[in-house]
Amino acid sequence: MYLRYKNKGYIRMSHIFKTKMVLGFLLVILCFSNVFFVLWEISQGVPRTPAFVISPAVLGITMILAMFLTQAERMMGIQSSGILLIYWLLSFLSAVVMFSSKIQHGLEKGFLEDPFHHVATYLYVSLVLGELVLFCLVDHPPFFSKAVNDPNQCPEASSSFLSKITYWWLSGLVWKGYQQSLGVDDLWSVRKEDSSEEIVTWAEKEWKKYHSRTKQNKESATFKKRQKSETSITEAEETEVLLQSEYSQSRPLLKAFWSMFGTYFLLSTLCLVICDVFLFSIPKILSLFLEFIEDQEAPSWHGYFYAFIMVLLACLQTLFEQRYMYMCLVLGLRLKTAVTGLVYRKILIMSNASRKAVTVGEIVNLVSVDVQKLMDLIIYFNGTWLAPIRIIICFVFLWQLLGPSALTSIAVFLFLLPLNFMITKKRSHFQETQMKHKDERAKLTNAILSDIKVIKLYGWEKTFMEKVLGIRKQELQALKRSQILFSASLASFNSSTFLIAFVMFAVYTLVDNTHVLDAQKAFVSLTLINILNTAHSFLPFSINAVVQAKVSLNRIAAFLNLEELNPESSNRNTSDCVQASITIRNGTFCWSKETSPCLRRIDLTVPQGSLLAIVGQVGTGKSSMLSALLGELEQMDGCVTMKGTAAYVPQQAWIQNASVEDNILFGNEMDEAWFNSVVDACALQPDLESFPAGQKSEIGEKGINISGGQKQRVNLARAVYQKASIYLLDDPLSAVDAHVGQHIFEHVLGPSGLLKDKTRVLVTHTIGILHQVDNIVVLVDGMISEIGSYQELLQRNGAFAEFLHSHITAEENACSGFPATGGTSSTVTSRCPSQEKFFSDNSVKSSAMGRETTPASQDTTSAAATEGILTTGEKTHHGRVNTSIYAAYLKATGIPLCVYIILLFTCQQALSFFRGYWLSMWTNDPVYNGTQQHTELRVGVFGALGVIQAVCRFVSTAAVLLGGVIASHKLFLQLLRNVGRSPMVFFEQTPIGNLLNRFSREMDAIDSIIPDKLKSLLGFLFNLLEIYLVIIVATPKAAMAIVPLTVFYAVFQHFYVVTSCQLRRMDAASRSPIYSHISETFHGSSVIRAYKDQERFILKSNFLVDENQRICFAGAVADRWLATNLEFLGNGIVLFAALFATVGRKHLSPGTAGFSISYALQITGVLNWMVRSWTEIENNIVSVERVREYSRTPKEAPWTLNGKLQGQVWLTEGRIEFRNYSLRYRPNLELALKHINLSIKGKEKIGITGRTGAGKSTLAVGLLRLVEAAEGAILIDGQDIAQLGLHDLRTKITVIPQDPVLFSGTLRMNLDPLNQYTDADIWTALEVTQLKNFVADLPDQLEYKCTDRGENLSVGQKQLVCLARALLQKAKVLILDEATAAVDLETDLQIQSTLRTQFKESTVLTIAHRINTIMDCDRILVLDNGQISEFEYSRTINSSEGTVLQTNGRIWSCLTDSWSTP
Repeated sequence: MYLRYKNKGYIRMSHIFKTKMVLGFLLVILCFSNVFFVLWEISQGVPRTPAFVISPAVLGITMILAMFLTQAERMMGIQSSGILLIYWLLSFLSAVVMFSSKIQHGLEKGFLEDPFHHVATYLYVSLVLGELVLFCLVDHPPFFSKAVNDPNQCPEASSSFLSKITYWWLSGLVWKGYQQSLGVDDLWSVRKEDSSEEIVTWAEKEWKKYHSRTKQNKESATFKKRQKSETSITEAEETEVLLQSEYSQSRPLLKAFWSMFGTYFLLSTLCLVICDVFLFSIPKILSLFLEFIEDQEAPSWHGYFYAFIMVLLACLQTLFEQRYMYMCLVLGLRLKTAVTGLVYRKILIMSNASRKAVTVGEIVNLVSVDVQKLMDLIIYFNGTWLAPIRIIICFVFLWQLLGPSALTSIAVFLFLLPLNFMITKKRSHFQETQMKHKDERAKLTNAILSDIKVIKLYGWEKTFMEKVLGIRKQELQALKRSQILFSASLASFNSSTFLIAFVMFAVYTLVDNTHVLDAQKAFVSLTLINILNTAHSFLPFSINAVVQAKVSLNRIAAFLNLEELNPESSNRNTSDCVQASITIRNGTFCWSKETSPCLRRIDLTVPQGSLLAIVGQVGTGKSSMLSALLGELEQMDGCVTMKGTAAYVPQQAWIQNASVEDNILFGNEMDEAWFNSVVDACALQPDLESFPAGQKSEIGEKGINISGGQKQRVNLARAVYQKASIYLLDDPLSAVDAHVGQHIFEHVLGPSGLLKDKTRVLVTHTIGILHQVDNIVVLVDGMISEIGSYQELLQRNGAFAEFLHSHITAEENACSGFPATGGTSSTVTSRCPSQEKFFSDNSVKSSAMGRETTPASQDTTSAAATEGILTTGEKTHHGRVNTSIYAAYLKATGIPLCVYIILLFTCQQALSFFRGYWLSMWTNDPVYNGTQQHTELRVGVFGALGVIQAVCRFVSTAAVLLGGVIASHKLFLQLLRNVGRSPMVFFEQTPIGNLLNRFSREMDAIDSIIPDKLKSLLGFLFNLLEIYLVIIVATPKAAMAIVPLTVFYAVFQHFYVVTSCQLRRMDAASRSPIYSHISETFHGSSVIRAYKDQERFILKSNFLVDENQRICFAGAVADRWLATNLEFLGNGIVLFAALFATVGRKHLSPGTAGFSISYALQITGVLNWMVRSWTEIENNIVSVERVREYSRTPKEAPWTLNGKLQGQVWLTEGRIEFRNYSLRYRPNLELALKHINLSIKGKEKIGITGRTGAGKSTLAVGLLRLVEAAEGAILIDGQDIAQLGLHDLRTKITVIPQDPVLFSGTLRMNLDPLNQYTDADIWTALEVTQLKNFVADLPDQLEYKCTDRGENLSVGQKQLVCLARALLQKAKVLILDEATAAVDLETDLQIQSTLRTQFKESTVLTIAHRINTIMDCDRILVLDNGQISEFEYSRTINSSEGTVLQTNGRIWSCLTDSWSTP
């Protein structure tokens, strides 16, 4: 069994192996020589017992077996054998005993009496020692081993057995971390058995197996239940209840994990059981040692023997305990990998109904918080059954010492146990409340950070910050109550040692005068009570861990059980026998099983290579049709077939946080020629030329640093580059202006475009291109109303013709007065000039797609610009944490409170010392006539000291924990304010994962971990000082040993802390990319599925998780390295305390010796936990460092300015004046707006146009001060806006951005976040925006829950909600930034009409692509390259004079070709 799982390839014969075999061969010869010599002696008549023959014969046989095992292990590639090392160690110890007896025998009777046996013994001991030394060394690596080929292999595999059990193989990394800054490259590769590839594949297989088995059992049991007769209704109901409990969601997941990790967990449990055997052996040895101290006649070697045995047992206990912890931590990391992998894979196959049930924040919580609870369970679970066994054994030993008085300890224990259970239960209730609020806060924070631009545009930061702080206040309230209960629990636990000892000693001595409390009884009892106390404390922790893990397991299982997409919804057929590219037969589809169908009775055939357009009003199911083709919808009826590969362009562009090139290639190989063709066709070349690093420039998360048009073109370029068979395009032209749209249609989508031979399904509102498509599908209320070519549909004079006529009439009204400069290609009416082509391809390439002047196309600094890096990765600080960070935390806690805490800890530790000293004096009281004097006084003072100490402990602990809550509140407030006050450039450069990490994980550490560890550190530090004081008072000579051992301790601690802190920082930095990748995948899962690219994203997830595991594994082993070394040092202090007590026993009372040794036995735990606490603080104080990091970043101008606008009403007219206004996005970059001078009258309607990148949106950016002016000023109603607070400005201006944004919450909250308007006002606004009927039909109407980012509404509906929001505000200045790009033309015209009516008293600035959108404006402003090109009255343009047309050529070229009508 042992060798079967260890085959790593054979090891060539080395000098070490040959020497081992030679020595082994000599030992075999020596043993059998002994046998033959004894047989010869017997034949000579020398009397010998059979043992003289059997013993060397057995030794010889075992030596032969050892040699065979050595050879077998060499063939299996084992470089260092633990079994053989232990064998040779035991052989050596027995040989030493034999050697000492031979020496003693020789000294007594002379060496020449039996020279052969003397010489044989000396040779035997020497040879065994040689074998022991050789087996401590490591042999050569095995041949043909895959692991050996890894240049960065974990050193554990090639280290010796001794190095493995003491973790000294990590010393190289600790030394390197001390000398230099560690990087990920300094760590080892993930071991194969720990890698995501191995574990997640295994986990997936096991989960599917048990999940499917549970589903089958549930279905069969449900079927049987239905078979029951109607008479057994009650029984059937009981069965149902049983079924629900029996087939709980988490059970299959638990079974899957057990089948994977159960055996390894049981092996770790065995280590813990062996550790406990040694743990209980130590009090027995202490009892014998104190007997020895009391008995002045006992030989001194007894004392030395007991001292060494006590330390040996303690060292063995250390080794087994640390092996248990190591195995648990490795198992925890594997479990974390498995859960993260399962959750990530689930994201890729979730149905739409499932996506509505969860948010990104909740998923991130699953792979961070909930996984941590499961990892804690692995360590604590054994406490649930082992702790009661420990308690029982302690009671048995106490009975042996104190007799029936020990029963009183049971009474005390039984009193404390329910008290602790009650406290734990109440505390877990508060923790659940806290977790609930934490989830709410995470969800809201994620929404705020995702859509910070919109929040800043509306000046809502304060409102949303108040919402976050409201939730945070409830969270901290629950935490505060939890911490007070925790203090009470800790005080009761720490005082239980005293309480049990006090009651037992009082009953023992007061019940019977003849009962004498001597040192042996008192201090061995105290040692046992300490063990009892540890078990007693471990039990509620273990139960709490089990309860929390159960909740977390249920949450993970609930997520994994969410509804998945049906892989058969869309059939991808690759055979050539199918002629049509796309076929839908009688298709009925819905978004989820609970909702009504969104598409009904769809019959559609799309021939190969054709271009199909899908048109219809907002909300008729156009986007749903594409989702149905991709298999994203629930298929209720019919079938869908697609022939070949598909590429998908969603309406809302999905962009990865990667370079432009990576976004376009999307995992494919680079083909330079094809890449350039695609970039040119998608009108991206001028943008790439303007980007700092061209195609290598990085795009921020969710494309935050590029314009809507650039996002859509990158999205389109990605699809085109794929060379797919079928292209599904969801209104890709809505986000770009007329010129770019025309260019894209001609060069990509149209009859002569790159995709001319491909099958294209195009959802569009741009009806000017419909005459160029092969077929048109008209959707009305989720059904196909008409289908056919453009001419066919017009000739039928049906719904499409009416729809078209209404559009043309509307367009003619918009274009009235325009001459028909082109031919009449339409059979219905002559086109407006807006449909003519007024620009050449060259003009498109040179200027129409000029640089987008949005904040993002510029980079952060001139240095970063050369590399095109925009987002800043997580900063990993090096070295130890600066003392200023500790000072900042203590300042947040409050300096007076800190001083008060130190005084409290000093008082309670002084009381502890005096209590122990009083007990030692009590045990030294002389015995007269079988009784001790002053027993009542001794009991009374002992009890009083203990009670006062318990009160001090509770107050000091509560002070630390509540001080932590105060600090946490202040630091969170600082973080929220610092982030909220940051300008937009900060959010463009900082990945959302980094910010979420600060608000979740880092704040969690500040909330709970730092106060807890600070409390532990102070407790252990004062405890350590007390132990040192006790040992030095009892045995002053021990100070000689304590000083150097403390120096060693300080060295270990220093080395460890430096390395551990770096590993902790690297761990924190490596987690953020995992969360960002999860968020990115969640939002882009439909695109990933469409491209069938799940495998690549899974590989990236595996890579990110493995990178994090590399760091976590090194950190876990570093903890074991420290614990093992410190406990060995602590055992050294115990050894010296015992040795000096043995040496000075004639001058030492048993009470003082017991006092000293019992305290010294605690030192291993105290040292270990103290450094652990110190390290945890240093590791977690990094969270304070990271949270305060943003206090140094640049901030926006003040939100409000005292004294400004007070007592005066501002913005009553809406006059806007630009005076020599210039703007640049970053220092050292060229101006995006150049010397703008213009004046806009109050109530005037201004249309702003210009080619892509001309600076249209930048004008709005400047007006709202998202970026401050480089020079010049903007005046509104005569007031310089630079002199106003940002909120004073932004709340008076309403803006409707290009990308509609909704928050997770009710529809009412989205319409009125500040809760300023009545329901009647809201319904009026909805009616005006054509949404009243839609909202009235929703299940909860205004209280209808919008999902994350409003994903349960169409883009058009979301835009209308944003318009309704603007109507409610009725500001004096309104900015529309492509606000109607996502709606159809008819709705657009209705909206424009509404805006004219509702905002007739307001100044309106309209940035638009469509001519009809701005033709009603009073004046039209044309921008070109950041400068004013034209600024004319629209009536001048509407003049039928030809000269005017020529004069206003620039306006004309910008306004025409919106191809809005056929």
